Amino acid sequence: MSTGPVPRTSVAVLAAVGAVLLVVGRLLPSLLDRLDVHPPQVGWAPAVALVVGAGVLGALAWSTWQSLHKRHERMTSDHGIKLLALAKASSLVGAIVAGGYAGYALAFADAWQTPLGRDRVLHSGAAAVGAVLLVVAALLLERALQVPGDDEDDQGKKAPAPDATPA
Repeated sequence: MSTGPVPRTSVAVLAAVGAVLLVVGRLLPSLLDRLDVHPPQVGWAPAVALVVGAGVLGALAWSTWQSLHKRHERMTSDHGIKLLALAKASSLVGAIVAGGYAGYALAFADAWQTPLGRDRVLHSGAAAVGAVLLVVAALLLERALQVPGDDEDDQGKKAPAPDATPA
């Protein structure tokens, strides 16, 4: 049962999700303060993990692009579906994490003069950048998986009819 090509991940949807989580991340320290809970410190590990994940997805995107579009190799549909699911999930998770960490960094921007505030801004900002890199790499992987001739512009258009005029 084929339903046609899977639509590309919408950058607008990812931006909207990121914007919502930006607000949540910005409001989180205030909420925790009202609950008499100290806002958590952020280390370098999330940023490093996100950058490594982005690097792995980027390498996977490059390899996939080379094999499908340059060397014209074939890929099983199961493998393609798994890679597409990974790309779509990674782009959504990256948008969520980028928005959350960016909002958290903004929440402590006014505390830049304190060592703890500066650490929270730098570490959260680095994690947000790593998450944006993850989104970009995931979108590149999704683009690399696109079958040649399956462009969204071509959907619904018929191939030109062969010339039927007698010779």
